[in-house]
Amino acid sequence: MADAPTRRPGPDVLHDLPDPGVGLQPDEAARRLAQYGPNVLGVHRAANPWRILLRQFLSPLIFLLLVSATATALLQRWIDTVSILLVLIGNAAIGYWQESKAEREVAALQSLTAPRARVVRAGVTSMVDASALVPGDVVLLESGDKVPADLRLVQSTGLRVDESMLTGESVAVSKAAGAEAGDRELAFGGTLVATGRARGFVIATGAATQLGEIDRLVRSVRTQTPLQLIIDRLEKRIGWVVGFVGLFVLVAGLVVGLTPGDALLTSIALAVATIPEGLPVALTVAMSIGVTRMARKHAVVRSLPAVETLGSTTVIASDKTGTITENRLTVEQVWSPVGIRSVGAAAPNLPPDALDVLRAGALTNEAHLDPGDGTLTGDAVDVAIARAAIDAGAVAAAEFAAPPAAHLPYEPELRSSQSVRVRPDGTRVLYVKGAPRTILDWSTAMAAADGGGAASVDPRAVEAAEHALAEAGLRVIACAARELAPDESLPADLGVPAGLTFLGLVGMVDPPRPGVADAIRRCRSAGIAVKMLTGDHPKTAASIGERVGIESSGPPITGAEMAEISDHELVARLQETSIVARVTPQDKLRIVSALQQHGEIVAVTGDGVNDAPALRLASLGVAMGRSGTDVARESADMVLTDDDFVTIVDAVEQGRVTFGAIRKVAFFLLANAVAAPLAVALNLFTDTPLLFLPVQVLWFNLVLNGLQDVAIAFEPGEGGELDAAPRRRDAGLLSRDVWTRIVVTGVWMGMCVLVTFHVALDAGYEIEHARTLAMTVFAFLNFFQAGTARSERRSVFALRPWANPLLLGAAVLAVVLQALAVWTVPGQQILGFVPLSLLDWLTAFLVGATVLVVAEVDKWIRRRREA
Repeated sequence: MADAPTRRPGPDVLHDLPDPGVGLQPDEAARRLAQYGPNVLGVHRAANPWRILLRQFLSPLIFLLLVSATATALLQRWIDTVSILLVLIGNAAIGYWQESKAEREVAALQSLTAPRARVVRAGVTSMVDASALVPGDVVLLESGDKVPADLRLVQSTGLRVDESMLTGESVAVSKAAGAEAGDRELAFGGTLVATGRARGFVIATGAATQLGEIDRLVRSVRTQTPLQLIIDRLEKRIGWVVGFVGLFVLVAGLVVGLTPGDALLTSIALAVATIPEGLPVALTVAMSIGVTRMARKHAVVRSLPAVETLGSTTVIASDKTGTITENRLTVEQVWSPVGIRSVGAAAPNLPPDALDVLRAGALTNEAHLDPGDGTLTGDAVDVAIARAAIDAGAVAAAEFAAPPAAHLPYEPELRSSQSVRVRPDGTRVLYVKGAPRTILDWSTAMAAADGGGAASVDPRAVEAAEHALAEAGLRVIACAARELAPDESLPADLGVPAGLTFLGLVGMVDPPRPGVADAIRRCRSAGIAVKMLTGDHPKTAASIGERVGIESSGPPITGAEMAEISDHELVARLQETSIVARVTPQDKLRIVSALQQHGEIVAVTGDGVNDAPALRLASLGVAMGRSGTDVARESADMVLTDDDFVTIVDAVEQGRVTFGAIRKVAFFLLANAVAAPLAVALNLFTDTPLLFLPVQVLWFNLVLNGLQDVAIAFEPGEGGELDAAPRRRDAGLLSRDVWTRIVVTGVWMGMCVLVTFHVALDAGYEIEHARTLAMTVFAFLNFFQAGTARSERRSVFALRPWANPLLLGAAVLAVVLQALAVWTVPGQQILGFVPLSLLDWLTAFLVGATVLVVAEVDKWIRRRREA
């Protein structure tokens, strides 16, 4: 379904606004709802089940199987037709189930827009569905609300809005009413009210909002994962080979005198033998195993090819706020004239001068303390200082929760908040916290450096301390206090205070998540560069980068600097620095695009709406599940349900294990795809009956092969996956050495089968007997080939047989099933087999074991060459 066109309110709506105390009349609101549509985005539509199902058949190999099924039906070879169709249905069912499961898991995480909003209509305030808001509506906001649409503020009291989901900036932004406030008079849909209250007009809804602009940018981006490109290329090549060889055999069969029906049957048998029918299923299973293993580690994968992409990633472009950091401020240092104190595990042992600073910050505070579990909610700055003060014992929880005698919330114009508290002895104390320069101007004294009494203000000492804290990437707040005279009037004193005693500074930081530094180190050892993209100040970003070990030989590059340079120069700068600050969604998109054009495989992590376009364009988008927005989750290929950057490294390792399993499965199947058609084609020119019937080839591919190729997909990692460099972007699924082994072992297996068939015929075996023996030889060849496929370089004798018990069981089961097909009446009737003698079985076993020797010699030669 196509997106509806964006319908923006016209000038008449935005300038002819109703009385903010009365709002729209209900009939006018209904008319505008019909005109502009509901206040919703189109990001929540689930994938169409029919489209998911159709995707399972969009493969050249699947198309060729459909053609083969049609041809066998025309020849009335119903067993062959049904067998081929069962392959198609099985493959589609597995792929459909996995993709649908991932869609359901992500859908369960959705919670994007505010479901309800307080709106004034006809002078009455009521709660309505946010989807019913229209341009011109009057909306009321207060602390904790999610802004339901883009608003122009007309009244505001201490309003601060968390816009990190749009900008990446972790600090709440002050808002004010009136045209003189500029952009500060606008509150954008999807953002969160941290503190204060406000009233505003809706100026845009749905797709016309800032959120909608980013949504459209997201939808304009489409990309394929490296694995999808590799598999598409491989399948097309196999498809062309199968088509050409099938046509060649059809013509050759007619030339050598076969009837059209026999020639077509031979061509179909060859096509079915060449097509690795199990490849789509085995690849799906291998990636599904990766999905399951990642899910255990809190990563929900939305599309199967995404499992592997992290394994080939060369760059992780990560959002900072909420991804590398915890998206919550924490007090890290406190400065008083006595000196700087670190706050953390040592908080309970802080000296009195530091406790006085924290006490002042906590007692002019709008954070709310839950008496039940002790949690604090509210503005990030208020919560951080209150938590530090309570934990350090600077203020008791009961005293913090007690209402102040007077209070002035944070005022952007005053750049401060103020509160009057009454001590048990009746003394009233004015506490003030805010911007250091402002508090310093209002102070006439400061705590003495020796910790005893007060001294005159030393602006240089304060400014030096502020600079030191800021250089460390900390957000700095100043605290001051003054005892009020008994006859002072409270209302007159709360405004622009004077005569304050400057107590000190509080340094806060959005701390890195635990384990992130180690995760980045592991990425570096795996040859993966980590780039941090953030809307924060360059100094803050550089400080966090240094804390988590993001290596950077140059200063951070900013969005403004990016606008002045070309993409080529941008890539050059990104090779010098790993930190980009003050970026917009368009900047992130440009960075990802430039790196990809430079040959990098880029994974993007993020949680906000501002990350969504880059998440969609990236080779792999990784969104946060808990704190992330639905726009980010819908745009991503993988969702981290624990919001932990560390999980990404585990996903990188699992991605490489998965790709290794895919290579092993492909090697196993393609060696057979060489062996079977080679034997069938060569046999065509020997004036002997058809080597295998189509149903026998399907039996081999689906049962004897199918059990083992799926089991190979469960092969665990060989260790050291994170010690190797990422795979090159232009590298195929298989290396040249592996292709060489495919050809060598495939030719050997094909010749073993063909020679066995002709020797049996020369010995006087009936055609059914010779076919049965040849197929049994093929079964044992695969039994030993499955063992050699477990590692590209290590000898099968150096691998623990029980490391993959499923493969061991599948290999034994394949031989058992072949024996049952040979010995039982149903197998004989359906597949055309006949019983074999003990000598036949011994011959098949010994001939089959020869492929083990060929593979081991090839591995030994490669190990010696590499050494």
